[in-house]
Amino acid sequence: MQTINQAIPTTTYNPYLEENQITPNAATYFQTQAAFVGPAQPLQYHLYAPIGAHRQDLLAYQRHTHDFFMPNDLREDLQKKSEAARQVMPNSQLPAVEHYHTLVPLDTSHQKSATVFGFPSWVYKAVSSKNGLTYVLRRIEGFRLSNANAVQSAKNWKRVDNAGVVSVIDAFTTRAFGDSSLIFVYNYYPQSKTIVEAHFTNTNRYGNRIATAVVSEQILWGYVVQLANAVKSIHAANLAARCMDPSKVIVTDKNRIRLNACSIFDVIHFEADRPVAELQQEDFISFGKLILAIATNNIGLASGSTPLRGSLESLKRNYSVEFRDTVEWLLTPAQVPGTKDLNEFIRGISGQIMTSYDNSLHANDTIIGTLSQELENGRLFRLIAKLGTINERPEYEGDVKWSEVGERYILKLFRDYVFHQVNAEGKPVVDLAHVLGCMNKLDAGVGERIKLVSRDDQDCMVVSYKELKKQVDAAFGELLKPGGKRY
Repeated sequence: MQTINQAIPTTTYNPYLEENQITPNAATYFQTQAAFVGPAQPLQYHLYAPIGAHRQDLLAYQRHTHDFFMPNDLREDLQKKSEAARQVMPNSQLPAVEHYHTLVPLDTSHQKSATVFGFPSWVYKAVSSKNGLTYVLRRIEGFRLSNANAVQSAKNWKRVDNAGVVSVIDAFTTRAFGDSSLIFVYNYYPQSKTIVEAHFTNTNRYGNRIATAVVSEQILWGYVVQLANAVKSIHAANLAARCMDPSKVIVTDKNRIRLNACSIFDVIHFEADRPVAELQQEDFISFGKLILAIATNNIGLASGSTPLRGSLESLKRNYSVEFRDTVEWLLTPAQVPGTKDLNEFIRGISGQIMTSYDNSLHANDTIIGTLSQELENGRLFRLIAKLGTINERPEYEGDVKWSEVGERYILKLFRDYVFHQVNAEGKPVVDLAHVLGCMNKLDAGVGERIKLVSRDDQDCMVVSYKELKKQVDAAFGELLKPGGKRY
């Protein structure tokens, strides 16, 4: 009897808990298996109905179903960004840093790299406990701050408010990682890629690099215009970018790039105290190397490990003379004692700036049009939500038949008329056009009359959408009235 009592667990066994321990005697009845790991639950993008081919024979008043919603690729892109912004790492051992918590590594490589900054750097996504927003923390590992004013130099970057520069939020030192680390805080752009990931990481199944298609000149001109805009704003603030490495320039949307990791060199090399004018002249050369590296698909050009002259000559095969001259102007140092002026550069590419500006206006029109569609969908959802709070309500203020009498009963019949119609064979009729038409007429309160029939065919009435709208407002207003007994 004593042996039996020892075999009985002291607590109630819950099969849904991962930490349950099966007794040694009972383990022989089960197959050996690995510890259960809860699978991630990503959004089920594939469950959305695919969009078919566009028919060209539709009349002017006819519409496709997907004409009422945002484009499928835009919806999926926004959902992926939302999922990435809320992604967490279970059982994370990463510490909280100042008021930033829930750190998630964003580095795609686990190997330390000190190529760009001279110190190993790591990138994390974190949530601020002050405002609940998500930010990027860039950690410079093993950096010992010798001058307190160095961190203050990063605060100067708060003056730079430009769409082509990732905003610098804060900079501070910490020992939360067990060493002396320097932390830079930036705005977070979900699902962003670096220029390296976007243009230089095409490999085959064996890990070898494969030839990639030549980047179109239109895309490169877009990059040039965006970078020129960013550098102009930086130079106007009496600062220098100092970091245009392909691994530090990010692509946040289609052909949309931003300068990232700004202000880091200002802190790390604070003691050097180099003149800002000299650093600004170096920005032009770094600018040209970056564009040349993308155009020739040679990442070594950006770091200076590959000669530039032969690469410049190769631009003639795929790009216009104007583009080649622009890159050459950026790479050519100014004649001493003269200096290059970004305003001169902008005047030289003014034609391409107008083209890029025109493209941005078209993109803005597309976004506004898509937003207007979702505005109408939101309007109809609010109306359907009102009906949902009224129909089939179990009771209200002690009246169990509140939703089955008076004007609420008519709204119940209207709900069946809109959503529960059947054909002559008794099969459900799923017609989105019918639903949208009825809800829009109800929202507008038109005078059109419809016949509503109860499910048992005992009640039949003819009402207008105008009357139905008044009944919806009256019933919903009754639910919102103050006071009264609530259950």
